[in-house]
Amino acid sequence: MGTKRMTSGFSDQVMGLVKSLRTDAPDCVASGVVDMSTGMLLSYETVENHPPEVLDLLAGATLDLFQGRTVVMIEDVFKERRGISNDNHFFQEILVNSENLTHLFVRLVEQQDVVAVVVCRKSVNVGMLFAQVRRVVKEYSL
Repeated sequence: MGTKRMTSGFSDQVMGLVKSLRTDAPDCVASGVVDMSTGMLLSYETVENHPPEVLDLLAGATLDLFQGRTVVMIEDVFKERRGISNDNHFFQEILVNSENLTHLFVRLVEQQDVVAVVVCRKSVNVGMLFAQVRRVVKEYSL
């Protein structure tokens, strides 16, 4: 973890990323940023009030999706077989559909331990969702 994370500039960028995701992603009802190195939800915006424990669980669930024990084991096996020795992760984007919502999780390219989360109505055009979120995430190199 670099010293960059501790600066207010990083915090401002995270809040800007969350705001841009919230306004630019189609049918968006919530957005957030999770720090995988600490397992913390750094910032979020939502159209509804949610209990704090649900928001805490979101960060943990994001960590499990991207870097759960089994996921890391699979990555390690493939890295070993392919002769890869870097710390990059294989899972970069994950789309989850629940009963009423679509959740898109996108790992930032330059900050592999930071994941942007966008929650939209299930009626969202998934292609547009990916396009808009990728565009916004690309603009913010934290």
